[in-house]
Amino acid sequence: MKNRAFTLIELLVVIAVIAILMAILMPALNRAREQGKRAVCQNNVKQFGLSWVMYSDDNDQKIVNACTVENTEGHTDASEPCWLYFHSDWADTDTRIDGIKRGAMWPYIKSLKLYKCPTGIRGEVNTYAIVDAMNGAMSSIPGVSKLYIRKKTQIKRPGERIVFVDEGKTSTQSWTINYLTEAWWDDPPVRHGAGTNFSFADGHAEYWKWEDPRTLKYARKESGLQAAQADNQDIQRLQRGAWGGLGYTPAN
Repeated sequence: MKNRAFTLIELLVVIAVIAILMAILMPALNRAREQGKRAVCQNNVKQFGLSWVMYSDDNDQKIVNACTVENTEGHTDASEPCWLYFHSDWADTDTRIDGIKRGAMWPYIKSLKLYKCPTGIRGEVNTYAIVDAMNGAMSSIPGVSKLYIRKKTQIKRPGERIVFVDEGKTSTQSWTINYLTEAWWDDPPVRHGAGTNFSFADGHAEYWKWEDPRTLKYARKESGLQAAQADNQDIQRLQRGAWGGLGYTPAN
């Protein structure tokens, strides 16, 4: 008795079934892969948060300079070196790596892979920033001159105050947000889906998912939205985390 081979129709049916299964499984696999990257990134910012606390403990409770450019807005680099030194994207990789190694955080985080989220693009060496309020640039944001933190002992609720943010390439300095108005200053970072990772002044880390659809649309330049967005809960949450409160009374 001769062995019966697959007919062309049967082979096409098998291929079609495999294609359907792949279409079903691929989104789930992509989600699992992204969740894995998010977990690695969250661990990175946690390591930075813990190291930020260690730096303060080693320096009489003074916190590290959050700027990435020498002698920036209220800082003298000779006595207060930047946590790392940013070099623009046109600089070669070795130059940008040197900027990391000259930074004040390098003795505490001596692994280059921790400076970059797994979703970072090729050639990128750092995707993280410190919020302005934590000893960052000191002349841009209205109404916050007395809110800048210089020492860890100034922080009343360290578990609620943001230090590091995974922002990717949205800015080159410390990341910031308005205080007196319900408005973005820097663009909201959109990483790992619809949110980003933060570390806090007590050393723990969290992933925040953006709740207001305007946040994603504004970040992705998908519409003509302005920076000012009334009753945006994401803005209010970030302002409380960055500055410790709101400099205005929200409508709701």
